[in-house]
Amino acid sequence: MTASAPFLSVSEAARKLGVSPKALRIYEQHGLISPVRTEAGWRTYGPDTMDRAAEIAALRSLGLSLARIAAVLDDRSDGLDEALADHQSRLEAEARRISDQVEQVRRMRNRLADGAEPNTVGLTQLLASSRALAIAFDLPWPWAGERFELNLVSQLTYLVGPLFSGKTRLAQELSNSIPDARFLRLDRAGSTRDELAPDGVSQGRVDNILTWLIEDGATDSDALVGLLAEMLSDDSTALVIDMIEQGLDAATQVALMAYLRQRDAGAKPIIMTTRSAAILDLEAVGAKETILLCPANHAPPSVVTPCPGAPGYEAIATCLASPDVRARTAGVVAVRRTAA
Repeated sequence: MTASAPFLSVSEAARKLGVSPKALRIYEQHGLISPVRTEAGWRTYGPDTMDRAAEIAALRSLGLSLARIAAVLDDRSDGLDEALADHQSRLEAEARRISDQVEQVRRMRNRLADGAEPNTVGLTQLLASSRALAIAFDLPWPWAGERFELNLVSQLTYLVGPLFSGKTRLAQELSNSIPDARFLRLDRAGSTRDELAPDGVSQGRVDNILTWLIEDGATDSDALVGLLAEMLSDDSTALVIDMIEQGLDAATQVALMAYLRQRDAGAKPIIMTTRSAAILDLEAVGAKETILLCPANHAPPSVVTPCPGAPGYEAIATCLASPDVRARTAGVVAVRRTAA
């Protein structure tokens, strides 16, 4: 970036870097960047700040926590080789998976060329392993039995709607429709470390991610440990969570979503109901994420594009609140008065 490059606003800088404005604010909160303030107090991002923010975004894509990024930027070698090694391992694992599928296809074609009967079971398994998860079912009450189809279950799916819109019931139905999915209720109990697998494998996997999250500002808690244990469990193909923010403070919610967004491409899909703006940051929704709106009038749920002006966007925005507001209003239920 040249010395004559202009100073950019937060929205311009975020767009140029391919991150959300909230991500830039988080970088600043952790002392990683220092945007220049105008006389009116607005943040502006000059060439040096943009260069550093680009480095942070690149390191973030490698899966580094913000604390680790700070160390890498202070000492260019500290932690970087480990992060690159982890990234290389993920790429190699994905390459092996694709290579195995190519080999299966080659063998099937060779058998067909030799006159063998088609192996429908093997073909079905092959297609299932390479096809995105899709689901379809008839909507339960309070809907009128309309058919609901989701052609692609993303890595992250958010279910949002006002009180009594049926979003929890929809979450349960989604869980029932996905083979071997697990549903975590709102009244779930968090797991303690003593309740993890006795062989220590789950303990180590949970602790590795917990360390990453704490370095990113999360608070250690049984609620967080329980969520991580479920996410890492091999006993379910997908995880459906009612109010994922339950028991998590604001900083933990932000750190958790940063972790979920940098998982491997083949990571377990997570479907979550939420009313927290820290969980569903409309400015940060990426290509691997889907938003489902359950309207107040019990119209069929619909996919909402996270762009101002898109159908359903304003309804989604009004359902979300900051974590401190959510904490103050937890358990509060609106009661409609009836005429005497």
